Amino acid sequence: MDTNRKWYKNVRNDFIRWLDHMNDTMAAIDDTYYDTPGKKGINRINNNLMFHPNKPVYKDHFGAGLDKRPSTADFYIEIGIERCIMAGGFWRPDSTKLRSIRDAIDYDGDIFQKIINRKSFKTIFGGLYEDSKLVKAPKGFSNTHVHIELLKNKTFAVAHEFPTSEVFTNHFEEKIINVYKEMLPFRKYLNKAVSVA
Repeated sequence: MDTNRKWYKNVRNDFIRWLDHMNDTMAAIDDTYYDTPGKKGINRINNNLMFHPNKPVYKDHFGAGLDKRPSTADFYIEIGIERCIMAGGFWRPDSTKLRSIRDAIDYDGDIFQKIINRKSFKTIFGGLYEDSKLVKAPKGFSNTHVHIELLKNKTFAVAHEFPTSEVFTNHFEEKIINVYKEMLPFRKYLNKAVSVA
């Protein structure tokens, strides 16, 4: 890092300026968007070695969260050497949020199912992010619940991976906006769920 610090800072500043631009762009298309300047959204370059001791000291990508209202579903952008992704939702939320999401699905899961079953949603995301699930129904729910497979999830998130070459194309910004818009009903459903206490 010492050898490449100047280069890293230049690239980081370029990424922050780009995030500022995307922050303004998304705010213009979504009246519920939460202002998130680049410096607020960008993630640290250091890996957390306390929890991931086998990872390198530094990440090989820049990551950032936009539309970053506290305690709401993420919208994440990662641009790296080997992979680039846009993702959002809740990755293994705490027990309170998880219970709130499950309660929402219990109450009006048909709405959530309709969102994730849209053809355009499946084309972009494939479906919900694959993570470990409960084997049986969560406490307080029946194994015969109509939405039991959704209720078993511990993570409620989606991701869209794209080749690094797309970052340098003229349509990259348009693609980000399209993914953001497609994810919005999904994130709004989750946000409404966790806001009900």
